[in-house]
Amino acid sequence: MANVKLEHVSKIYDNQKKVINDVTLEIKDKEFLVLVGSSGCGKSTVLRMIAGLEEISEGKIYIGDKVVNNVHPKDRDISFVFQSYALYPHMSVYDNIAFPLKMRGYKKNEIDKKVNEAAEFLDLKELLNRKPKQLSGGQRQRVALGRAIVREPKVFLMDEPLSNLDAKLRSKTRAELKKLHEQLKTTFIYVTHDQTEALTLGDRIAVIDKGIIQQVDTPDVIYNSPANVFVGGFLGSPPMNFIRVKISDGKININDTVFELSEEQKQKIGNRSEVILGIRAEKLNEADADLKIKAKIRITEMLGSKKIVYCDCNGTECLAEMPAENDYSDELTLSVKTDDILFFDADTEKRIYQEEK
Repeated sequence: MANVKLEHVSKIYDNQKKVINDVTLEIKDKEFLVLVGSSGCGKSTVLRMIAGLEEISEGKIYIGDKVVNNVHPKDRDISFVFQSYALYPHMSVYDNIAFPLKMRGYKKNEIDKKVNEAAEFLDLKELLNRKPKQLSGGQRQRVALGRAIVREPKVFLMDEPLSNLDAKLRSKTRAELKKLHEQLKTTFIYVTHDQTEALTLGDRIAVIDKGIIQQVDTPDVIYNSPANVFVGGFLGSPPMNFIRVKISDGKININDTVFELSEEQKQKIGNRSEVILGIRAEKLNEADADLKIKAKIRITEMLGSKKIVYCDCNGTECLAEMPAENDYSDELTLSVKTDDILFFDADTEKRIYQEEK
């Protein structure tokens, strides 16, 4: 087993574009860390640099105590699970799983033992003689995982391995991956653009945007205490609401509702004349609370046991999570506890009010 550490790692392409910018990150031994961000943010490039499939331009990468900048991918003791599964179409499931062991010169009886153990673990025993084209997407993904498991690597690297699966199978496979990590007790580094995968899988989440790590923390902290507007808007479904407001004499006016800041809030916000309020959709409801905001309803979206109501709040679209059985007309009074409001700087968009919950 091993920890993985990146020290001031950057990637600069020939056109001088810096796609990874001074990333410093430590993944603990046996940890499940999820790298999450939008398409093109650099998360897969970080994973490929750890694997040795992409050269780094600056910095150092450690696997365990060893700097691996110049170590060949096959000598890094990692397993890589690709988005496309990368199975050999002419080989059986058995031979696909056995392939990395054959390349390393394992004896036939050792290969047979490891392949059958992996197949048993991943429920592939009945499929060992089939070819990839005879398998479903979920079965192919399990074969790719089996091929990674048999090597017993120090680190598993996974690049959006569930993106080709349908919603139901993706949910089922997420649970299987979590169980797999708990049983193998190996370091997992997992890349996704799906915030649900990030929140449900990761021991910790690293949010990346434009090649820069924005925040690294547990799912609970990332969700409830985002470091900036990008993190708050990216993690969560629906995303966090952001309302830009003016401050005058320690008061905020939202659609003719005046909200007076507490002394602690005034001290934290300082002399700013404008801030961004951050409020989660589930915190905006019709329950009795100390701050009520009048809003005009645009549309409602039915999601089983709840409704998402799209409203106009102070000229900004806000999403409120409401009970499904409620009916709504043109207007709605939203209520929120002032303790559930986060404050962000209007210029830097960084969190400025860090209240302990």
